[in-house]
Amino acid sequence: MNLIERLKRREGRVVVIGIGYVGLPLVVEFAQAGFHVTGYDKDERKVASLKRGVSYIEDIPTEVLEPLVAAGKLTASTDESVMKDADAVIVCVPTPLNKTKEPDISYIVSATDAIVRHIHDNMVVVLESTTYPGTTRELVAPRLEAAGAKIGETLFLAFSPERVDPSNKKWGTHNTPKVIGGMTPACLEVSSTLYSQIIEHVVPVTSTDSAEMVKLLENTFRAVNIGLVNEVAVMCNKLGLDCWEVIDAAASKPFGFMPFYPGPGLGGHCIPIDPLYLSWKLRAVKYNAQFIELADSINSGMPGHVVLRVQDILNDHAKALKGAKVLVVGVAYKRDVSDMRESPAIDVIELLHQKGAHVDYVDPYVPEFREGSLVIHSKPADVDASGYDIAVIVTDHTNFDYARILATAPVVFDTRAVTRKLANVPANKVVRL
Repeated sequence: MNLIERLKRREGRVVVIGIGYVGLPLVVEFAQAGFHVTGYDKDERKVASLKRGVSYIEDIPTEVLEPLVAAGKLTASTDESVMKDADAVIVCVPTPLNKTKEPDISYIVSATDAIVRHIHDNMVVVLESTTYPGTTRELVAPRLEAAGAKIGETLFLAFSPERVDPSNKKWGTHNTPKVIGGMTPACLEVSSTLYSQIIEHVVPVTSTDSAEMVKLLENTFRAVNIGLVNEVAVMCNKLGLDCWEVIDAAASKPFGFMPFYPGPGLGGHCIPIDPLYLSWKLRAVKYNAQFIELADSINSGMPGHVVLRVQDILNDHAKALKGAKVLVVGVAYKRDVSDMRESPAIDVIELLHQKGAHVDYVDPYVPEFREGSLVIHSKPADVDASGYDIAVIVTDHTNFDYARILATAPVVFDTRAVTRKLANVPANKVVRL
């Protein structure tokens, strides 16, 4: 039986390299579709948790995971040799930036080298990790070919960008359209067959480079528009206008406008990072991606803008920032998740400390986190905000009692405009970004 038939019959064995926010939902979808799936990861804690059927991310309930593990459809391992019997290997590893904001593709290289050590005929390999155009063709393919693979004949290679949006209740792995680009037409056919078993709509493109560019366009679009609206927030503050009122009114136009909303800075593993992969790649062909660089400058400066606003608000209340007690409300990078990657709250807290403020935080999703050499612990969810000079809402989790925070804190700086939804808010009690 050839590979396509095995995949259509859902008899193939799937290995997903990396079982975090991208990989775990993927292994669940494959297991639910009837495949035998193994999550391979070097993190022993994740592997042990998955083997027990206990979820460690918010979007995958343990109640969903546990029966799949009990049925033998889903397992995990720290042993890369699980790939020797795999019909499909999907790479979902991190692609961070280094300290100089250049791509760190070492995780992709490591995953590819692991595949090479267990390469065999009739397997499909798909890279999902976000990266610059040309990575699959220039980096992954040559390594596989050097190990004896004939791409498009004995091994099928593709790129399919992940489109995970943590905490999104409407769009998940199964119903979010899946873009796929193959190294050859045969690679596209095999990889499309694989994903069509678990995803409602597959969107083929002509090459892996195109598929890589799709992901960067999606996130550059968001980063640039967020940068624009963050600058609008700064403009409105200088002009004495309510930027939220302006945005809402503009959004009433039924054509030609799409609302984006300002905030304390970008967070997560995608939006602050992915556009810079594209910018870096373009420098190699002597092109300056001006929109990307400008948006990054504006978005990266928002935590500093937040701290300056806090300083101004305290001055208006006859308080100095140095020595002030500040309660940061929410530190995860987005609403209703525990993910701290690139969270603007980290920079806000660090800058407040540098200016001499005494800072605590409250976040039920993040019991503790490390700032430099310090481990900082969350205050209880019912913390009394009256003991602080100001409360700063950085992450708008839905389970916060904002009315209580508003009632007890002397003043609230709301960077997410969540207090607009509350009734009878005293005008002198809340300042919004």
